[in-house]
Amino acid sequence: MQELSLNLTDAMERLRRFAQERDWDQFHTPKNLVMALSGEVGELNELFQWLTPDQSRTLMDNPVKAEAVRDELADILSYCLRLADQLGVDLEAALVAKMAKNASKYPVHLAKGSAAKYTELSPKSRP
Repeated sequence: MQELSLNLTDAMERLRRFAQERDWDQFHTPKNLVMALSGEVGELNELFQWLTPDQSRTLMDNPVKAEAVRDELADILSYCLRLADQLGVDLEAALVAKMAKNASKYPVHLAKGSAAKYTELSPKSRP
């Protein structure tokens, strides 16, 4: 099988063609894609359910479980890309913007080593 490398734009285009060739756009409404995405996240969640934190860190050592995790992550990414495509969202720009927002909300000097939500950090750090 040929090795394939994709960027987000290429992946989105391939998924768009894949859906169009099968006449699936009629099913790929934003609502349906969000529901499908939620289902795939549930399937990923099921792989980790009931594991201890240490077991979750070593799950990828099991080849069968590792393949299942990769498959679910790929399904999740596929539905995210299809949803972004249907809504006209530039995911690369959205991710860069969100990373900047998070950096502002969680400055290193206040958030390092803390799991607190930004609203619970010092009021000086809130945007």
